[in-house]
Amino acid sequence: MKRPILLIFIAIALMLALAYAGGRLYFSTEGKVPSFFARRYDYSRIKIARVIDGDTVELADGEKVRYIGINTPELWRKVNGRWVYDPRPFAEESAGLNRVLTQGELVRLEFDVERRDKYGRLLAYVFLGDGTFVNAELVRQGYAQIMTIPPNVKYVDLFLRLQREARVQNRGLWGK
Repeated sequence: MKRPILLIFIAIALMLALAYAGGRLYFSTEGKVPSFFARRYDYSRIKIARVIDGDTVELADGEKVRYIGINTPELWRKVNGRWVYDPRPFAEESAGLNRVLTQGELVRLEFDVERRDKYGRLLAYVFLGDGTFVNAELVRQGYAQIMTIPPNVKYVDLFLRLQREARVQNRGLWGK
């Protein structure tokens, strides 16, 4: 009598797993223990739901993305365990440019060697539908500095060239 109940329980669990995964079962692509409940997202065309700051966004699926290869001035800092709005110079301009470029846009994410940082955020190069390379555009306009953390160094030469140009032309952070 116990065997039919167990089979019914397994069948229900399998149906719930299939429903949760959109009709397909996937294993985790994040290097964790394989999971039937891991969802696979199409990062070749996903919407930016919210801009967090100059180098971080939130996707429509709730994932946070940290741009690879660049760093922008911080909008927030932690004080006594709480986040306080305390923008560094040019932080609002960097976040504003990022917002103008990406807010509500469909983007393509390109990954490098490491897919996540120590905070669990996706690490990505971000491209708009028209081909604009967002990470590079922030550096080109002078609102981001290069910050390479090996092994994620795919576009370091491009970023170095764009940063030199921004400095020479006194753009953004480099302005007088």
